[in-house]
Amino acid sequence: MNSKLGFLSVVLLGFNAIVGSGIFLLPNKAVALVGPFALVVVIFVALLTISIALCFAEVSAKFERNGGAYVYAKEAFGEFVGFEIGFMKWAIAIIAWATMATGFSEALGAWVYGNLELPVIFKAIVASSLVLALTLMNLAGIGLSKFFNNLITLAKLTPLLIFIFLCLWFVKAENFQPFLVLGHSSTGEMLSFSAAFSSAALVIFYAFTGFESLAIAAEDYKNPKKDLPRAITWVMIIVCVFYLLIIGVAIGILGLDLAGENAPIAAAFDRIFSGYGVSIVGIGTLISIGGIATASSILTPRVGHALASDGLIPKIIAYKNKAQTPVIAIIITGILTLALVLYGTLIGSFAVLAAISVISRFIQYVPTCLAVLVLRKRKDLPQSSIKVPGFVPIVAIIISFWLLINANGEQLIIGLGGLVIAAVFYAFAKLAGKKF
Repeated sequence: MNSKLGFLSVVLLGFNAIVGSGIFLLPNKAVALVGPFALVVVIFVALLTISIALCFAEVSAKFERNGGAYVYAKEAFGEFVGFEIGFMKWAIAIIAWATMATGFSEALGAWVYGNLELPVIFKAIVASSLVLALTLMNLAGIGLSKFFNNLITLAKLTPLLIFIFLCLWFVKAENFQPFLVLGHSSTGEMLSFSAAFSSAALVIFYAFTGFESLAIAAEDYKNPKKDLPRAITWVMIIVCVFYLLIIGVAIGILGLDLAGENAPIAAAFDRIFSGYGVSIVGIGTLISIGGIATASSILTPRVGHALASDGLIPKIIAYKNKAQTPVIAIIITGILTLALVLYGTLIGSFAVLAAISVISRFIQYVPTCLAVLVLRKRKDLPQSSIKVPGFVPIVAIIISFWLLINANGEQLIIGLGGLVIAAVFYAFAKLAGKKF
């Protein structure tokens, strides 16, 4: 029996990697900036994000190797650029997995302890247990991971579908009027349309990210050249429809009151079904965080495996057992994630470490979009099943620079510091004998 992921499983993995707890908290921030016009912003951002996703779809059809953006950049621009992207992606993915494990412990603790202060030891035990469980699941092979990912993704869909189909009947047209309401700055001044629009777009943009991780585990898909491009495209379409429906229903029930709710989906639920909203959304939040942690546990080790396969980090990390499971990469990733979990729960905070996620995405998007134009000229690579119009990569690059411009100074400094650290590791590898 082939335990690799088929098309449907790849789609579910992609959905799981994108849709997280943010969708339960997202609508209020966007509505506070532009009112119901947030629906237009969602469509705008979806089109922009899909342009980047289509670039990933085209180049993904040329390769069957693990690594995603790392592989595309290495093939198009050489070893150093590829290593920079691969190193940053692996580091950020580990940090993200640790952050989500800690977030899961906090969400569960809110249920167990209510308004009481959450014991540090509780967070440490729950988060560590989640990382260990997912690491052991991955070591058991992709078949078990596939089953659990499919199961938790379907479980994640359930509260979202319940919210949409139960609450859709209570939407009121008057709650969409006025359609455009500009928010205010921290000083109390009304924002200009351009300022409000760009801020709302940036908030929503992050809710769409995560699709780039789907290409990382290509070797674990049954037919990556065929299924991966289609899966990326369908995942983005499905996510866009979900976001429009969820935000639209929430606005249709709460109107502009949505902007003042910290848990907007729960508030909309409670407006219609008093007393049940918090419970349903609470369960949905736990499942969503657990779902993204599951997707991260599957995808993150494959970045390290790809780097090791090319000899850019010790070759032993590329080892696979008879079941074609990258056991060393999984163990190392699990240990590093566990160390960060203990650091975050017992000693410090992930705030500074997580800040470089902006740069991580930027250095994946731009080289991949440029790689579309470069790799089309390579005669030694197969033709892609998807070929995007030439203007699409250019638009996607502009969007990526827009993302970078909107990052704050701390994010830029720390992110660039991550690139410097990656360069030091690369130099060490070269001095150690060109390759490990």
